[in-house]
Parts: sequence; structure tokens; C-alpha cells
Amino acid sequence: MAKLSAVAIKNAKPGRHADGGGLYLLVKPTGAKSWVLRVQVEGVRRDVGLGTADTSTRPNGKAEEPPISIPILQRKVLTLSEAREKAGILRRAAKAGLDPLAERDRERRAVPTFRKAAQAAHEALKDGWAEKGAKTFISSLENHAFGSLGDKRVDGITAGDITEALAKIWTAKPDMARKVRQRIGTVLNFAHSKGWRATEAPGRSVTVGLPRQPKGGNYEAMPYADVPAFVAKIAAEFPTSGRQALLFLIYTAARPGEVRGARWSQIDLDGGDWNRPAALMKGADAPPHTVTLSNAAIELLRRWKGERQPEPDDLIFTGQRRSMLSDMTMNKVLRTAKLPYDAHGFRSSFRDWAAEKMPEIPDPVAEAALAHIVPDKVVRAYKRTNFIEMRRKLLDAWGSYVCGGRHD
Repeated sequence: MAKLSAVAIKNAKPGRHADGGGLYLLVKPTGAKSWVLRVQVEGVRRDVGLGTADTSTRPNGKAEEPPISIPILQRKVLTLSEAREKAGILRRAAKAGLDPLAERDRERRAVPTFRKAAQAAHEALKDGWAEKGAKTFISSLENHAFGSLGDKRVDGITAGDITEALAKIWTAKPDMARKVRQRIGTVLNFAHSKGWRATEAPGRSVTVGLPRQPKGGNYEAMPYADVPAFVAKIAAEFPTSGRQALLFLIYTAARPGEVRGARWSQIDLDGGDWNRPAALMKGADAPPHTVTLSNAAIELLRRWKGERQPEPDDLIFTGQRRSMLSDMTMNKVLRTAKLPYDAHGFRSSFRDWAAEKMPEIPDPVAEAALAHIVPDKVVRAYKRTNFIEMRRKLLDAWGSYVCGGRHD
């Protein structure tokens, strides 16, 4: 019969403490506690290490359950109930004539390195990417991530590991560093969807140990901390089509081409949605995409529409003679303000803000908000209605943030 309890484990003195069925708690003189299974294999007694003992407890004395489901043979830190379960599996393996050590390690060996996970993610997702993006995905990781992360098991990569990988290029090549960070996140999220990793990619903690990236240079993204002041400045100026288009781009984290091609027929102001057709999306095979509209975006559109009384199929933002805006119009607003940033870079501003300021929102939600392809298994991990509602929460918070809280 079982003899140990969660409280007994926490207070156990150095030595070997039996739980029953060959399971023991081993306490070293240092106080380190681990689980050992004593089992007979072909007539020979063997001790099989199971993992570290989890001594955390709730106020009621029960062991804390892990928040994430991990296959039991892969777990390195085990509560009492988990140690019993793992011991039972390996006992049965020994009785069946199998090597319990080999069975213990079999599932762990199946977890790939970051390099192999990146190659698997690239192969699975590349059909949903633009050709150029698919080509640069692996090459950028080869040049800037594989050196330090490539041979690490994907289930063991931490925020500190990612920080170390990015440190060499974070200030020297800031735009590339942001792309590499995003691509590392894609690989780790893909690994999570495959069951190779217990958690999604780390968020805010990645950049805690990195310096602030320098300003300047063509096609730089504006640091997200500077975006609210810029939005306030542009919103206070005369509302030209270019300025309003740029504000709408910032509120929605959309691509410049998507904003320039947006039509009133795609907007549902009552529902708070921008239903973009496939023809407006990046890439020939890109699917339609719905952008959730924050209060800031809705207010801008209502005001802009009221001044023009457009037809449903009219472009929202137009140039001279109601033609489509030039691809340089929004960048001209930035140049006039003597800023070196690019309109497209506000997507990176949004992505960095989401990673650092909204840790409760899973990374795949932010990727979906940017209309990036997310593994189907990740989408299925959340109910689809919940997935879009989480995107709505994210973009609502972004809209409020860039407007200084004026649109809560």
C-alpha cells in the first residue's frame, strides 16, 4: 500500500523513502529529492531514475498539478501521483520483457532539435507563405539562430536561449533581429502544436535582457513605445487621406497595400469587422481574412465616411480624382514628420507590443491578427469563435494603447 503523501514528501529527511510497488523517494544530504523505481529485469534488480520530485503544494496540502499536459514519460518533474503513474508504466514494461530504461527514454528521443523542428515547420507551412518569405525563413535561421539553438532539443529552449541567439544582431541588424525572433517563435509554436514542446514560444521575457534597438535607417519599425505620441500628433493634424490611411493602418496592423485597396463594402461598422477578400491579401493563394476593428478604427471610419457619403464599392482612402493612393503616400507622412520609419514597420511595432505587453494572449493569436499562417492544430487548440474573440481583445487593447487610452 502507498505510504507517502505530498506533505511527507515536502518534509522528508535525507535517505530512501518507500511508497510501495518499488517506488522510492530519494532525498540527498543537500535536500534534492528525486524518484527512483526499483524493478527486476531478467532476474537482475535495477534502479530506474524517474525524475525530480515536485514538492510544491496548495494550501490544502495537495501537490500542485502542472498547468500543461505533457506525456508522462517525458516529464522531468513529477508529483507523487505522476511518479506512481510513470512507475506503473515502466513496471508493466519490465514484466513484458522490455527494458524500462529504454522505454523511459524512448519518447524523449523522439523530440527533435530546433534545427529539425525548423525544417519540419518550413515544410508544413511554406505553401501558405509568399515565395520570398518561404526562402528566407530557413536561411535567416541558419545565419542567425542555428549556431546557438540548432542542436538544442526544442522542448528545452528557454527565453534566455532565444535572448542569447538574438544578442549579436539585436542592435547591429534590428530589422533582421525582429524577423528572426518572430521565426523562432513560429518554430516553437509549431513544435507546441506537434506535442514536442509543453509551451508556446516565450513572449515578453525574451527582450528583457536585450538593449533598446536604435532608431534610424530605412524601413525601420517605430518602437512601440513611441507610437502613441506619433498617433496623437497625426490625429491632431488636418485629416488628409494619407494621414487617415496611415492611422487606420496603425490601428489594424494591416499591410499598406491592404489599406490602399480597402473598400467600404468590406467594412461592417456595426459588427466591428473588416472582411478582406482573398484578392486583397498578400500572396496569390492567400485566403480571405477578417480584421477585428477597435473603437479607434471604427471612430475613424465613421467620421471619414460621414464626410464623404461614399458608394459601397468606393475605395475608403483615395488619391487625386478618387484613384487608389500611391504606395508612397503613407510613407510621405512619415518623411514629412522627419521620421525614418516605414509604414509597413508598424506591423512589427504591433507584434513587439503584443509579445511584451500582452503575455496572456498566445502568440498564434497575434500571428493570426497579422494574417500570418498559423498551424491548423494550433487553431484547433482554441475554438474558432474564441480565436477571433482573442484577436478582437488584442486589437482593442492595441487601439486603446496607441490612442493613449482614449478609446477604452
